[in-house]
Amino acid sequence: MASGVTVNEGCLSTFQELKLKKKYKFITFTLSPNATEIVVKDTSTEKDYDAFIESLPEDECRWAVYDVEFEKEDGGKRNKLAFISWVPETAKIKQKMIFASSRDALRRSLVGIQVEVQATEYAEVSYEIVLDKANRGH
Repeated sequence: MASGVTVNEGCLSTFQELKLKKKYKFITFTLSPNATEIVVKDTSTEKDYDAFIESLPEDECRWAVYDVEFEKEDGGKRNKLAFISWVPETAKIKQKMIFASSRDALRRSLVGIQVEVQATEYAEVSYEIVLDKANRGH
């Protein structure tokens, strides 16, 4: 089911700055105040994963893109872009419904995502889980 929510052009340009120019470590997205558009909530160059976790509120939904850097067994460094759907149990029902029905519009517009994580609690978005998903397939 589509919600009719559109993706603000700023989401795409900010994503390109993270993906191509490595200008950011992560981006968080949310709904505009009138819930008609997906907009950039925050960007960060902070490399500490805890800063990313702190950007996810306990009782509000968010989407995020995180640039996961890791080292393979052969010593080669890799990067993968992770798309994270943050829908905590304590968020309002209406917000959860709008976020669920709007997710695909944002996800499809962000070309180059290699990892997807859906989380309802902080344990599901731990660095270990995201890193494990990024490590698969390479």
